[in-house]
Amino acid sequence: MSGRPIIQGEKQPLYTPDQRRRRDASPWTLVQGILAPLQFVVFLVSLVLVIRYFATGDGLGLATASIVLKTFCLYAIMITGAIWEKDVFGQHLFAPAFFWEDAVSMIVIALHTAYLVMLVGKLGSPESQLAVALAGYAVYVLNAAQFLWKLRMARLESSPLQEASA
Repeated sequence: MSGRPIIQGEKQPLYTPDQRRRRDASPWTLVQGILAPLQFVVFLVSLVLVIRYFATGDGLGLATASIVLKTFCLYAIMITGAIWEKDVFGQHLFAPAFFWEDAVSMIVIALHTAYLVMLVGKLGSPESQLAVALAGYAVYVLNAAQFLWKLRMARLESSPLQEASA
């Protein structure tokens, strides 16, 4: 990331000083900061609605609508995240600092998209459709944890104590 060879065992910073400057200047940083918690709230509501359907057999329409909304939130955060990544790292996806987060995000997108295909194509039972959505939700939780870990790492790197030792 810094243009110098990586020495085995050496910890590379998440952002170079120039990337940190671009991150802080990008309007997409704020967009991501708004969309991420919004998507998480939609996820939680949707999860409750899906579990309610499985538990009671009621509310399939609401569960379905909530998954569709969650999927569109996911698409929005992925598109704007790719723009953010281009602003900060110079490439839309799979920048070295976020390679694994992007890779897992692709699995999340694939599962959510598979749900939409099943829904629109009337493929499978409602229960099998919801099972695909729940698989997407499980991977989404893993992906959200990855991003929260990176956010924590970025904050630790930019702490005054860390900068003083650099």
